[in-house]
Amino acid sequence: MKIIFDNIVFSLQKAGGISVVWKYLLENVMTVSDIDYQCIEYEGAENNLFRKTIKIPESKLKILSHKLLSLKRYFSPKIGCNSSFIFHSSYYRYCKNTSAVNFTTVHDFTYEYYSKGIKKWLHCFQKHKAIKKSDYIICISETTKKDLFMFLPEIDRSKVHVVYNGVSDNYYLVKTVENSKFGDYVIFVGAREGYKNFKLAVETLKETRFNLVIVGKELSNAEKKMLISQLGSSRFFELGRISNDELNKIYNNAFCLLYPSLYEGFGIPVLEAQKAGCPVVTLNAPSIVEIIGDKTLVAKDKHSINEKLLMLEDNEFRQKTIQLGLQNVKKYSWEKMQQEMTMLYQKASYAK
Repeated sequence: MKIIFDNIVFSLQKAGGISVVWKYLLENVMTVSDIDYQCIEYEGAENNLFRKTIKIPESKLKILSHKLLSLKRYFSPKIGCNSSFIFHSSYYRYCKNTSAVNFTTVHDFTYEYYSKGIKKWLHCFQKHKAIKKSDYIICISETTKKDLFMFLPEIDRSKVHVVYNGVSDNYYLVKTVENSKFGDYVIFVGAREGYKNFKLAVETLKETRFNLVIVGKELSNAEKKMLISQLGSSRFFELGRISNDELNKIYNNAFCLLYPSLYEGFGIPVLEAQKAGCPVVTLNAPSIVEIIGDKTLVAKDKHSINEKLLMLEDNEFRQKTIQLGLQNVKKYSWEKMQQEMTMLYQKASYAK
């Protein structure tokens, strides 16, 4: 059966967790010889940092106009196909064609928990409709699956499948660590919205000897002001969005990854850090507890985070933590994710 991948997420964000997941799904599926696939995407998709790294053959790509994309993103794309096909969207769209078998990947329920107003309403309306119209619903963790049934209890449980995300082979433990130009530092990776607890991370580090290295979107003026007031201008470093190779070096040199998010659908940076031999101090968000393996460095609050940082000062404990992380991360790979997705695609093909 043919699979049509809807690459719209590459036009909706310049980078981000969903772009990462979609990049690796496409890259791995393209290596499976017996899968007939086509991708649809919009003009300008190549500006996405992760789309730039994928080489999709022109014969497999259909480019659509980006005009009125802010509206088009909420509507089902028209697919002219009379024979059965799988439609898998990167961001909560479904295909109305009666020949389509719809797949939806559900990443998290951040909007349901933390957003308000029209933005929340639009997102939830689109997401919930796509889920309800789908034949196969993929959750990236048991935590996300649990949230799905809490917000949409009417969904047929037989349609829901948990397929874990992976972690890139670009992350690995290097034998010789270079001297860091950032001094002794803790790394903060990803978005910094309220529930991500960026401010808590900064306030925690104020009481320690560590500098802070920040990877992600550009700091706002308010964030810079807060950082200067808490740490001073010489104790934080903004790196912006960097490549996997660069981030691997940062992980390898870091004292730890501090990941105090209150909520995640999965938590890819946790596995990236572990694969690079970087200890992870985090809060007890359900999905993180689900994937992190050893829970010794899972904290409850700011005071508890400081206790975990002190524990890592002991080299014997630190080395044990690194080894446990390296063992844990072996359970996750993008190849495994692709294999499980391929099995579901095949199941859908036979069922149709």
